[in-house]
Amino acid sequence: MEKTAQIIFPYDQSPVKEVPMINKNDVETILNTAYTLFENQSGWIPAYKRIEILEKTASIMNDRSEELIHLAISEGGKPYKDSKAEILRAIKGVKLAAEHISQIKGEQIPMALTEASVNRIAFTSKEPIGVVAAVSAFNHPLNLAVHQVATAIAAGCPVIFKPASSTPLSGLALADILKEAGLPAGWLQVVLCDNETAELLVTDRRIHFLTFIGSAKVGWSLKSKLSPGTRCALEHGGAAPVIVESDADFSEMIPDLVKGGFYHAGQVCVSVQKIYVNQEISDRFIEVFAEATDKLIVGNPFDKTTDVGSLITPKEVDRVEQWVNEAIQEGATLITGGKRISDTCFQPTVLFNPSENSKVSTSEIFGPVVCIYSFTDREEAIKRANALEVHFQAAVFTKNVDIALDTAKKLNATAVMINDNTAFRVDWMPFGGRDSSGLGMGGISYTIEDMVREKMMVFKSKSL
Repeated sequence: MEKTAQIIFPYDQSPVKEVPMINKNDVETILNTAYTLFENQSGWIPAYKRIEILEKTASIMNDRSEELIHLAISEGGKPYKDSKAEILRAIKGVKLAAEHISQIKGEQIPMALTEASVNRIAFTSKEPIGVVAAVSAFNHPLNLAVHQVATAIAAGCPVIFKPASSTPLSGLALADILKEAGLPAGWLQVVLCDNETAELLVTDRRIHFLTFIGSAKVGWSLKSKLSPGTRCALEHGGAAPVIVESDADFSEMIPDLVKGGFYHAGQVCVSVQKIYVNQEISDRFIEVFAEATDKLIVGNPFDKTTDVGSLITPKEVDRVEQWVNEAIQEGATLITGGKRISDTCFQPTVLFNPSENSKVSTSEIFGPVVCIYSFTDREEAIKRANALEVHFQAAVFTKNVDIALDTAKKLNATAVMINDNTAFRVDWMPFGGRDSSGLGMGGISYTIEDMVREKMMVFKSKSL
């Protein structure tokens, strides 16, 4: 009997669709299909054709944007206005992938610099790395698919895409659109499976590149089991810290930080989580931040006025509630929120000075909770901000250029936003975690370059 996954609307737990899952017996056929395409160089998709396919894909996505928005909401529960922004980003991401194809190029390597290298000309070229396995997360079901699938197609690689089991519909819709746009059969295979089957697939020797977005525990485990020679890029989570100095501009900072903390109910790897505020302004900051937080509308993500929707599962609501209650018992002051609204929604919550040992301080919350800490010594605040093993994006708010640059230099992060929240991202910039937060850099063009490899040709002739 075929195993299926039941896709549920996170807000009211109503069924959306049932999707078939593969089992271990299907893995060989899937791998063989992709590997055979890669091995047959005469059948590789030429660059001009890849550009045509991706440009047409973006056009179809644009025409069906409202349909894609509703699909993403139904499986992921992200509010309408944020899902709309995601779909527009995804369309732009496909266009960026098409544009970068013309930049996949090598260079001439100088010869005749030594006597041994005379009469030679050398140059490099870039070719597809091979079969790409892409394992994705639930929180941006279409845009993450674009970052892992459109990039592989742009690089000329056959790709096997495993979306999150809770949010596969956007990835399946993208596959249908790519097929309609002219992508030949087999070049993209979308598979839904359990973790054991996924591990069997991605650790096979026929996989040349793994792109993984998800938990650090799973990502590092998979990396340790990859076949020799398989390259990988891992994107995990963080606990994005912010340093707020006494001269920060409240009018711009508060809306930015509230949005960065509660966007998609905090279920983003670079959500604002820990804000260290200079004690001189901490009382005022807490008051204004809490006031703005209380104005957020929590509700049905299909309602265009909703700011904060549901968490992905009721189990996550249970976890966030437990963490908040523990933090309060361990000394945190509850400023606002702190309670579940329903089985699927939790109040946007602000905690002040939780213990540095509480889970809300030591782990990625991945829920609608922001922690505020006061400081008197900025160096000490930076030290506290850097204390965790996870380092992704961070931020500093100040009008003083010297303080901004000094703080940015000292914060352990791959990107530091100055007078902007930690969740800022555009898809042509490098994006990724360092240390336990990940390996390699994402971003459309950076991922494409990861998915190609260099070959050098050296031509020897007496006439050179």
